Parts: sequence; C-alpha cells; structure tokens
Amino acid sequence: MDINTQCIHGKNERNDATGAVTFPIYQTATFAHPGMGHSTGYDYSRTQNPTRQQLEETVALLEKGVGAIACASGMAAITAVMELFSPGDHIVISDDLYGGTYRSFHKINEKNGISFTAVNTSNLSEVNRAMQENTRAVYIETPSNPMMQVTDLAGVAKIAKEHQALLIVDNTFLTPYFQRPIELGANIVVHSGTKYLCGHNDTLAGFIVVDNEVLNRKIREIYNTTGACLAPIDSWLLTRGIKTLGVRLERQQENALALARWLGQQSWVEKVYYIGLPEHPDYELSMRQSYGFGAMISFTTDTQERAIRILEHVEIIQFAESLGGVESLITYPMTQTHAAIPQEIREAKGINDRLLRLSAGIEGIEDLLEDLRQAAENRT
Repeated sequence: MDINTQCIHGKNERNDATGAVTFPIYQTATFAHPGMGHSTGYDYSRTQNPTRQQLEETVALLEKGVGAIACASGMAAITAVMELFSPGDHIVISDDLYGGTYRSFHKINEKNGISFTAVNTSNLSEVNRAMQENTRAVYIETPSNPMMQVTDLAGVAKIAKEHQALLIVDNTFLTPYFQRPIELGANIVVHSGTKYLCGHNDTLAGFIVVDNEVLNRKIREIYNTTGACLAPIDSWLLTRGIKTLGVRLERQQENALALARWLGQQSWVEKVYYIGLPEHPDYELSMRQSYGFGAMISFTTDTQERAIRILEHVEIIQFAESLGGVESLITYPMTQTHAAIPQEIREAKGINDRLLRLSAGIEGIEDLLEDLRQAAENRT
C-alpha cells in the first residue's frame, strides 16, 4: 500500500460503530471493567488509550516496525530508550547532535554510570574504532542537527551487529516518508513527533519504534513505569497531522531546494548545508538510502551582524525554535537549539555566531525568497 494511503488510513480498521471517519478522542483517565478478572483491553490511560493506540499503530506501520510508543515529547522518548542501559555501559554517539540530546546524555546518563564516545558517524572507520567491549549501542542522527551530516545506516548497522550492540536512529528530520532506518538495519527509531509528524507547531510528542517484540515489551514496561505517555487529545492531533505528511513534505522539500539554490548564489552566504544539493558530500549516499532530502537547511553568513539582521528582520519566516511545521522557521543554533553544547565543541563543528538553521514551510516560494532578501539587506 502506498505510504500516502497509510498516512491517511493507518491500518484501515473500522472499529467504531458510529461510522466516524476520524478516529475518536477517548478523553478518559480510566476504564470500567466488565467484571472481576475481565477487561475491555484498556484499564488506565497511562498504560494504553484507544486514541494513542491508533496513533502508535500508524507510526509503526509507516516505520516498518514491530511496535511504536507515543511519548509526551521527543526528549521523553529518548529518556525512555536510555533506561534500557545500565551503569558501566558504553554508547557511541554522533558528534553532531541536537543540544537537548547532548544535555541529556552528559547531564543525566553520565551521572547514572553510562559513558559516551562522540565520533563523526558518517565515517564508518571512526565508528568502528570507537566500539568497545562494553558498547551496547550506537546512537545517530541522520541528517544530523544542524550540520546535515549523513550516516550510512546499513554500514553502521553492520558494525553494531558485529559488536552485538543496538543501532538507535533519530529520524526526526526525514520521517518515514523519506527514510526508514529499520529497513536498513536499525533496531530503534526515535522521533520528535512535535516536528514533521505533527506538522503544525501545535503540540509536543515523541515516538519510539522498535524492530522486534523483545524490545517492544521492554520499552513499553519502561514507558508505563515512568509515565511520560502522550495524552489522548495530543494523540488525536498527531494522527490528524500525519494524514497530510506526504503532501506537506513534498512541498516543503520543493521550497527547501529552491531556497538552498538561491542561498548558494548570494554573496553574503559563505556555505549552504542541504543534503539535496549535488555538491553536498553525502548526496550520493542520501540518494541510495533515502526517498527524499527533507526541508532542513543550515547556512553560514559572511558576518555575525548579517546573521542577527536576518533573525531580527524576517517577516514571513519566523524567528523561533523547532522545525517541521507548515510555517517556515529560522533559528540561531549557537544560542538556541545547541546552547547546551560547550563552545569549543560547537565551534569545531561549525556551529558559530554566523550559522543559521532554516526549516522550510509550505508558503509561496517567492515570498520566502523575498523575505530572506529584504532581511539580509535591511539597514534599519
């Protein structure tokens, strides 16, 4: 079945006697039992709720996973995954990660006895060298945030398997519409569902998708115990958002490519990072392992003053954190998304005072181009 059809209909089950076209919101904390020792299949909404279950089954279907779990945020999903590990375990991670993930690893997990080695995971030799006897997982973002590095998923999966380690992939930027890591050997996929899966900048959510039933049971027990479940109304909003995932991403990608090409022609732009440009070093790899390039762009301006001028003078594009919604957003990673990362590490990766990150929305492309032009050239 085509992925667009799956986005709209999920498993295409009709289990509501009313004939409702959209799945209902079961806004309840608890469920009555038919009798002693009997259950409807639902007992308490922290454990499971029909609206959330509908969403989880849809996401699992899209990601080709055995099961999916919907969490209260992307960071809640990552936190739950990290409870799989014990003191003394070691994890290899991408050296270009979202700042919140970096903060969680180094402020929470290290305190609990887990160690990390950060490498450029787009270099398989570096990944292989970083593996240790106590390595239990490799955790990657691809494309990475914000420098848009692409990792060979099948290559890293092979290395992880050889060391009996899990491969965990953050698939937020491309979503299952453009990339399906489990098909390439990943064991766990995480998402900030707040971003493209929701698509409207109106709710927080996170997802964990797993490739086998053993992991599914372990993660669900952790999730039920720690309690960071997604509420019924938010589950419904995510289900609604996913229905238009394909049409949104196709338009966003179209706008992103036009923006990236235009930025590359501007004298005040030093470098453009967009995996859909043929000059991107990982373009051919993206062509092999993904179905598209997404809509995330980073670019470096000629001066810090120029970067700040753009942030302060955009009118249609909004200066705001987050990404993936129908509205175009621009952020300043140095002080926003990656502020938790030490300065020397940020700057070594190119996250400096001239770097901007742009999430292309679905507005008219000429309006977006003109907005960037007037902001960059504004003298007031």
